[in-house]
Amino acid sequence: MNATRTIVLWCPDWPITAVARVRGLAADAPVVLIDGSVVFACSAAARVEGVRRGMRVREAQARCPQLLVFPYEQALDIRSFEPVLEAIEQTMPGVQLLRPGTCAVRARGPARYYGGEEEAALWLLDALDALGIHGSRVGVADGPFTAEHAARLPGRQRIRIVPEGESAEFLAPMPVGLLGQPALATLLRRLGIHTLGEFSRLAAADVGARFGESGAWLHSLASGRDSRPVVARTPPEQLDRVVEFEPPLDRIDQVTFGFRAAADEFIAELVCAKLVCTAIRIEVDSESGDVSERGWLHPRSFTAADVVDRVRWQLQGAGAVDSGLGSGITRVRVIPENVDAIGNHEEGLWGTGLDERIHHGLSRVQSMLGHGAVLTAVLGGGRTLLDRRTLVAWGDRPTGGKPSSQPWPGRLPTPAPSSVFEAPRPAIVLDAEGATVDVDERGTLSGAPAQFSTDGTTLLPVGAWTGPWTIDERWWDVDDSRRASRFQLVDRAGVAWLLMLDGGHWWAEARYD
Repeated sequence: MNATRTIVLWCPDWPITAVARVRGLAADAPVVLIDGSVVFACSAAARVEGVRRGMRVREAQARCPQLLVFPYEQALDIRSFEPVLEAIEQTMPGVQLLRPGTCAVRARGPARYYGGEEEAALWLLDALDALGIHGSRVGVADGPFTAEHAARLPGRQRIRIVPEGESAEFLAPMPVGLLGQPALATLLRRLGIHTLGEFSRLAAADVGARFGESGAWLHSLASGRDSRPVVARTPPEQLDRVVEFEPPLDRIDQVTFGFRAAADEFIAELVCAKLVCTAIRIEVDSESGDVSERGWLHPRSFTAADVVDRVRWQLQGAGAVDSGLGSGITRVRVIPENVDAIGNHEEGLWGTGLDERIHHGLSRVQSMLGHGAVLTAVLGGGRTLLDRRTLVAWGDRPTGGKPSSQPWPGRLPTPAPSSVFEAPRPAIVLDAEGATVDVDERGTLSGAPAQFSTDGTTLLPVGAWTGPWTIDERWWDVDDSRRASRFQLVDRAGVAWLLMLDGGHWWAEARYD
C-alpha cells in the first residue's frame, strides 16, 4: 500500500499550553507539570533555567526557585485540545487525533482546495494563531510518521514539506530512538546501527526473521514506507450547554435562574440520546476575565435541579457571598464528562428501594444548606484510624487525601473498627503481676496483657489479644519521630478494643461494635 500524503500539526509543549490557558498564566512563566514527584513537562522559561523532563521536583525547584508546579492531568490535555480540533475541522475536514497537541489531516483535499500543500499549511497555522496558540508547526510528508518528525524538526521554520518519495532520505540521519521502542533502539546501537538510514539498509527479510512482525513494521517506517491511513475522527455529539449573559449578572440567584432553562435542555438532550450523566464539568467566566472550572460527581445521575445546584455551589465556593459576586458573570457552560446508558439507571420493577429515598433526602438537605453540609466518611491512606478517615461531600469522589494503595507499614489489618473516638481515651493495660505492660525497641512485651481499662477505673479481664502493630514514623528526625504500638484486646463479654501504647502511656483508640 502506498503512503498517504499527510499534514501533521504539532503544538509544542501542549500540556504546558493547556494549563496556562486554563489558569491564566503568563506565556513566559516558568511552569512544570509533575507526575508523582518527577517532572513530566516543563515550559521554555523553565528549560532556560536548567529544568528538564524526568528531573526530581526538588532539583527542579533548586534550579529555578520561582518555578510554578502543577500536577499533570491527562483529561485536561484532551479537553483543552477539543477547541483546536473544532477550529481545524472548520478549515479542513477529516482530522485524526494522534495525541493531545498533535493531529493529522490527509493532504490531498486541502492542497487542491487551497492551491498547494504549503498554502494549506498556512491556513492551518492561521486558524491556530486566531485561537491564541502561537508557535505551532506543520509537517507534510508521505505518511504520519515522517510528517510528524518533519514538524518536530528543530529550527525556526514552521512549515516543513518533504517532497513525495523522499521520506527515506529525510529520515536517514535521524537516530533510531525516534522509533519509540527503547529496547530495540538499545539493541540496534549495540549492533552498531545508530541511524534510521542504517536500519533501513538492512534486508527486510532479515529484520523480520530477527525482530519479528513489530520489528518489520518499524523497519518499514524507517524506510519511509508508512502505509497507515489517516482515519478522520467522528466529532462527538454536542451535549454541552452554554448560556451567555449580556449585561453580566452580579447576583448568584440571577445566574442560577438564568441557567435553569439551559439545565432542562441539557438533561432533555441526554434523555433523547438515551444517556444519563454521572459527572459534569462547569465553566464560569467572569467580567474581570477570571475562569472558574470544576468537575462535579453524582452518586446516581444528574437531574436539571442537580445541575442548577452545582452551578450555585460553584459560585458560592469561589469566594462569593450568597447574594452577590465580586465580578459579573458573563458565561456559564456545562459539559458532560461521564455518561452512561439510561437503561442502567432505570427504576426497578416495583419502584426504587430505601437507598433512593436516602439519596433524595440527602440531596434535598444539600440543596437547602449547601454542598458541604452533608459529608460521608471513607477510608483513605495512613497508619492511624484518624489519618485514614476522609470526609467528602455527598456524591463527590474522595480527593486530596493520602492514597490507600501505598503499603503504610504498621497499618491495621481489615476489618476496620466501627467506632473511632475523636480523641483517644486514657487506658490501662496490666499483666498478671499487676504491672503496666510495656514494649521495648524490638517490639518485645514486658508481660502478656491480663487486665485492661478503657475508663481509668474498671478493670476488665483480657479474654484474647493480638499485636503489636508498630508505627515507626520519621525515625531519622530525633525531634519529630514517633514510635507507637497498637493491640487488639477482647474482654470476657466479647467486646473488642483497639489500644495504643504511645510515649509510655496507654490510650483507647477505637472499639469493634
